[in-house]
Amino acid sequence: MMILVTGGAGFIGSNFVLDWLADPSAEGIINLDKLTYAGNLANLASLEHNPRHIFVQGDIGDQGLVKKLLAQYQPRAIVNFAAESHVDRSIHGPADFIQTNIMGTFNLLECAREHWNTLESDAKKQFRFHHVSTDEVYGSLSATDPAFTESNPYEPNSPYSASKAASDHLVRAWFHTYGFPVVTTNCSNNYGPYHFPEKLIPLVILNALNHKPLPIYGDGQQVRDWLYVGDHCSAIREVLAKGELGETYNIGGWNEKANLDVVKTICQILDQLKPRNDDKSYAKQITFVKDRPGHDRRYAIDACKIEKELGWRPAETFDTGIRKTVQWYLNNSQWIDGVVSGSYRDWLQKQYH
Repeated sequence: MMILVTGGAGFIGSNFVLDWLADPSAEGIINLDKLTYAGNLANLASLEHNPRHIFVQGDIGDQGLVKKLLAQYQPRAIVNFAAESHVDRSIHGPADFIQTNIMGTFNLLECAREHWNTLESDAKKQFRFHHVSTDEVYGSLSATDPAFTESNPYEPNSPYSASKAASDHLVRAWFHTYGFPVVTTNCSNNYGPYHFPEKLIPLVILNALNHKPLPIYGDGQQVRDWLYVGDHCSAIREVLAKGELGETYNIGGWNEKANLDVVKTICQILDQLKPRNDDKSYAKQITFVKDRPGHDRRYAIDACKIEKELGWRPAETFDTGIRKTVQWYLNNSQWIDGVVSGSYRDWLQKQYH
């Protein structure tokens, strides 16, 4: 038995693949990833000779390839991580987000539905399509608004969140129109190992260690709910195994933090684990930069439904998760050197000028 994981060389996808295959009784994985800038085979180096991991470089929008993989491996489930996922990049170049997140998901759904219709009754009953999405589809909250629940209306505010919202709507429609067996999860901000260093937490860690400014948008009071990636992976396993078809489950860490507080916490941990040569705090490197267009003020996830119905809660607090994350980056300089290429440096120059 196999499952098909799309986007399995990216940050969350690779963590899921590693986590899944750490269980010797779990099915093998066909891992389909386009290997764009954020997809990195170095994330999966430990699986290089593992016969339960089959890596295929390709695009979820490639109809012929997706159909071939489904026919060849007959996976009992698809977990769709494949997405363009960085708000800043979506502002500069939205076309890739429309193509991958909307058209790619559409193609994957259609190929999977066609495959599902050919299955015998037991296999057809067991098949699942798990769509991984984001809390950003719900829009922005004020400081006093209750956290997002699964019944919140969609109010996306960036090209990225709009494209993810569209993909969520497609998944929902394929369930209601065709009876196709889907589940959807909307997660809060993930952090942890193998995070591409354009996002806040790895960017701050790397810039701190390289004596560079720690850029913070606006006043730094944008609030996010922070979810350790290992907890996200365990939640996806629960939803894939026990989630009710057609349902959406919000996955959060119960950790609302302002961006400035996140950065200060990272600085405090680095001050302890790897002090600066001059014994000053890394917080001295904090620099405020012009806010990005349409920057949502607050996201917060109400994760009561997944706890009540499936018994899942995150294992990590923000304090335990962020310490593990900082330590991982300190221990994995070779991985960092491999991803911080010239194109990455050009991107930083463009974004935080």
